[in-house]
Amino acid sequence: MYEIINIDGAAKRARLMTPHGAIETPAFMNVATQAAIKGAVSAEDLRGIGCQVALSNTYHLHVRPGDEIIKKLGGLHKFMAWDGPILTDSGGYQVFSLSGLRKIKEEGVYFSSHVDGRKIFMGPEESMTIQANLGSDIAMAFDECVPYPCERRYMADSVARTTRWLDRCVTRHDALIRSDETLNKGQALFGINQGGTYADIRIEHAKELSERGMDGFALGGLAVGEDADEMYYIIEETARYLPKDKPTYLMGVGTPANILEAVSRGVDFFDCVLPARNGRHANVYTNAGKLNLMNARYETDGNPISDECACPVCRVYSRAYIRHLFKAGELLAKRLCVLHNLFYFNNLMSEIRQSVENGRFDEYKRERLDGFSAAGPTAE
Repeated sequence: MYEIINIDGAAKRARLMTPHGAIETPAFMNVATQAAIKGAVSAEDLRGIGCQVALSNTYHLHVRPGDEIIKKLGGLHKFMAWDGPILTDSGGYQVFSLSGLRKIKEEGVYFSSHVDGRKIFMGPEESMTIQANLGSDIAMAFDECVPYPCERRYMADSVARTTRWLDRCVTRHDALIRSDETLNKGQALFGINQGGTYADIRIEHAKELSERGMDGFALGGLAVGEDADEMYYIIEETARYLPKDKPTYLMGVGTPANILEAVSRGVDFFDCVLPARNGRHANVYTNAGKLNLMNARYETDGNPISDECACPVCRVYSRAYIRHLFKAGELLAKRLCVLHNLFYFNNLMSEIRQSVENGRFDEYKRERLDGFSAAGPTAE
């Protein structure tokens, strides 16, 4: 069940109920591609820093350790010791990211495993079966994420195929949730809107998706090379044609500024590898922009990453100490920065939710964007 608590302009403050608890939106989903956050962050850590949802990947978990093994062990929640909601990506993004290792056909996609080279086939039915074996709370429909730029004819053909794949996903998902062997009978299914930067193709696809009564809708194939203004335009144009009484998920986005802009256009859900990836490379987020702790000026800086931050890292450790850990090659450096960044993103979402609920989102958005701009080109 999806309940809208307040609307402020196009921004929504809502709540999505899942079999493993409520998700307060707008929400940032923490990327645990292989059932773990890169950076030595545990499920206990995630709970302690306000994370609501974990996102894991169908293709990667199918390859290793195998979705059947995870099912035998009680499903992904038990496997990774995470009792909150989980969303599983369908494997469609790997159609984009593993372009040199796959071949697309009407029936599905043939992959050569990036791990050992073995042949793997994944189509709509296989993706739904794998996600059912994982027992996630939200399953994503199988789609093709097309590179940018893309010739219009190919994009139109790809979107039509994604729609046909969606119908096959729905049929298989409906059968699976009725099966006695299914781990999570309350698993929701989200459809994915594609169309690149062709607004008319996006809009027509959004209309087609809306007719199918999905549990939620995602905007896929963005932040893959187009500039930010082009992405914002596509989000705004497309979101107007998706049902307002269902959650909208912007896949693979993004920076704090991206999130603020997308919330103002009606988006509920986000995921991105940036907090963990940047943290592992000594880049940390603050309200004054992004800092690179490898910079020499932090060598004797006894301040926390951010004086405004209440995360467990900023309460204890200094910039100088964390910089020393990176220089010394200590793994603790990566862990501390990833923890801080994930806290920052989840706290940002909490503040966004509060501002929408109080009817002051535009003011909050301006405050944050002004702070990033004042910091110069390092801000994201």
